[in-house]
Amino acid sequence: MSTSEKVVPASAPGRKIRILLVDDHTLFRSGLKALLQRQSDFEVAGETDNGLDGVKLAEQLKPDVVLLDLDMPVMNGREALAQILEAQPGMAVLMLTVSEDGDDLVECMRLGARGYLLKKINTDFLLSGIRHAVEGDSVLSPEMTSKLVMKIRHDHVETAAPASDVNALTPRERETLAWLAKGVSNKEIARALDLAESTVKVHVQSILRKLNLSSRVQAAVFAVEHHLDRP
Repeated sequence: MSTSEKVVPASAPGRKIRILLVDDHTLFRSGLKALLQRQSDFEVAGETDNGLDGVKLAEQLKPDVVLLDLDMPVMNGREALAQILEAQPGMAVLMLTVSEDGDDLVECMRLGARGYLLKKINTDFLLSGIRHAVEGDSVLSPEMTSKLVMKIRHDHVETAAPASDVNALTPRERETLAWLAKGVSNKEIARALDLAESTVKVHVQSILRKLNLSSRVQAAVFAVEHHLDRP
């Protein structure tokens, strides 16, 4: 591959993250587009109001991230998600929806969604979530992490948690892991454990490294599967 043909990672300096919007609510989509375009590292590559066109645009535009609604005409978000990832398995697709239903969440994550975000989340969480998704991380709204954990516990959903050495965790890291299973933020964990938020962040990073996990979501699932979800 020549230098001119080299693919530049989405996270590289100066490289904008290209985003496709798929949502049938025109006002919401317009507001979201305006928000994203104000970010120096984002570019809205395209938009549409239905899942079928979303699948076509994802194939044509090859965006870094697709923000995909669930309930839409012509083709719903689940079908669109499945078709997008069948054609392009590595694409980061984030569900952006009003649905807080645990079944919707589990189905979308099983289909390969990179994340599941509620439309009521704050702006900073959305922008951060998009950036994390491009890096390969899984992103969930905090309350949906809790719902995922409860569904796993109730339905015994099988996941692909990596083999890990739990004994490598310190007592404080075990406490932090238990709080991660509740789907709470670093700030809330810091308050519960009487620690600085920066210290909690270090603990979380250490947990992910020691357990060979890539995200807080995986850590929460791991905690439930290994009965480590009690502080």
